[in-house]
Amino acid sequence: MGQKIVECVPNFSEGADLTKIGEITAVIESVSEISLLDVDPGADTNRTVVTFIGPPEKVEEAAFLAIKKASEILDMSTHSGAHPRMGATDVCPFVPVEGVTMEECVHMAQRVGKRVGEELNIPIFLYENAATSEERKNLAHIRKGEYEGLEARLKDPYWKPDFGPAQFNPKAGATGISAREFLIAYNITLNTKESKYATDIAFEIRKKGRVARTGNISPFYFKGKLAYYSKQHYPCGNCTFKAESVEGLIKHYNDIHNMDFAALCILRDIDIRNIEGRGVVRAGKFDHCKSIGWYVDEYERAQLSINLTNYKETPAHLVLEEARKLASERGLVVTGSEIVGLIPYQALLESGKYYVKRQGQSSGIPTKDILQTAIQSMGLEDLSPFDIEKKVIGLPRQYDHALVDMPLRDLIDEVSRETPAPGGGSIAAVAGSLGAALSSMVANLTQGKAGSEAIDELMTENAELAQSIKDKLLMAVDEDTNAFNAYMDALRMPKTTEEERQHRFKQMESGLKEAVHVPFKTAELSFQAIETAKVSAEKGNVNSITDAAVGAQIAYAGVRGGLLNVLINLKDIKDSSFADEMEKKCSVLEKKATDLLLEINKDVDNKLSEMRKR
Repeated sequence: MGQKIVECVPNFSEGADLTKIGEITAVIESVSEISLLDVDPGADTNRTVVTFIGPPEKVEEAAFLAIKKASEILDMSTHSGAHPRMGATDVCPFVPVEGVTMEECVHMAQRVGKRVGEELNIPIFLYENAATSEERKNLAHIRKGEYEGLEARLKDPYWKPDFGPAQFNPKAGATGISAREFLIAYNITLNTKESKYATDIAFEIRKKGRVARTGNISPFYFKGKLAYYSKQHYPCGNCTFKAESVEGLIKHYNDIHNMDFAALCILRDIDIRNIEGRGVVRAGKFDHCKSIGWYVDEYERAQLSINLTNYKETPAHLVLEEARKLASERGLVVTGSEIVGLIPYQALLESGKYYVKRQGQSSGIPTKDILQTAIQSMGLEDLSPFDIEKKVIGLPRQYDHALVDMPLRDLIDEVSRETPAPGGGSIAAVAGSLGAALSSMVANLTQGKAGSEAIDELMTENAELAQSIKDKLLMAVDEDTNAFNAYMDALRMPKTTEEERQHRFKQMESGLKEAVHVPFKTAELSFQAIETAKVSAEKGNVNSITDAAVGAQIAYAGVRGGLLNVLINLKDIKDSSFADEMEKKCSVLEKKATDLLLEINKDVDNKLSEMRKR
């Protein structure tokens, strides 16, 4: 099972008193497994943005403790600042990062909101994806009137909080809690100092768009003449169509551009019932994209400053490629781009895959190669070094001092010593990972070659699957050793009293079951590696079929080795039903693996025989 990571980005109404800010972040860090990533205080806004991550249940606890501490040490009745706010903890969004759905984050927002409302007597308003109504999705709508207007608003039944009392809390105010997608702050750099050139491109990219223009709009759109709506003259800002009514324009946008014209008007703060005299709406290209242009003294260059509010719908690489096209049309060059803050692992991985596939290469290659392709293709080191460990959130879990990080000779030496771990279970995982690696190799050697077009997609999918299996088995190398060590720790527990003996027995039984589950998972994954080897042997480059066969053979060792470790541990488990069930599963899996290996060997032997006859 993969790791689960949630990001939380609470905003506190204090930006000058670093001691108070430190008290808040201290309670966040007091929760185990929480990583405090960033603390960004602003004296002018009198606001601090805190970013931390961790497992869902730990993030919930840290968020509650932070809101509680802020309510104790901050006093909204004396607060002033440039940023809109309504509470000591103004907002607290939960963001899915890895292995967590948006729905799970919505439930987190609900649970924390309920707890804060009931235990701390703070009015809670749920917004964005956690909102209980369409009207409350927009934070600006909820926060309208800010802290100063909160007492009056709470008297209106329409503004009954989602949780907590409908009573004014003068010290803590109110808090907005939400679930939202990860926001990527992304800048694209141009080879010019002219911010107006960057703005010209930025307006074409963002969904909000701009006011349409006519006449001299090429290459720089901003040089044209502003266009306006008038009675019976409702031109489309994105093509040459002209409607005689607003209804006709709405239908045109829906039918031709697949856009909601009314929603576009809201983005531009236009009343659709009274658009005469207003600038003609020209929509930008990307949803979930906010963008402006500016000049950066430090770089002596102009940039597009972009916020991507849903990278799953609008990924950075597509925005970058559109910016490159628009820049080229204007005689400009995109020199690179930069991530401000953090980027989710999955976002950078998908960008890497996009560029690997554009090169006609297989994306079934090691993850680090794909990430490096993304960094190079997007020019993420144009302005400063890009440190993957610091900039990417949700990277695949790695163990400290992992066996798999040891040089091969050192690992083999370690296995050979007179210690029971690492032992057969870890080596079975190594065998399975090598089998998957060979399967991926054959698929990659086959894909993208002359005449391989019909099977390129199949080979790429097979290579990607083999890489995923390989990575999971590499983790299992250390997981097997850790599981055995956990059992040994239980074995050493005190057993003087009856209570100690009972506790020791439970821990030993639990440790043994884990020592069964881990190698059984190794066996299952190794079987999947054999399945990928079958595809590579059948469809892959005929000159590499022996590599696929070796992959199948060594992956079978992973199956057999994993199952042997299951069976040896079953003998000490007192839960007979568990032991019987696992023994049956082992028997079924071993037969499937044996039959599949025989099938692959027969096919490869036949092909080798035919090759010798030629």
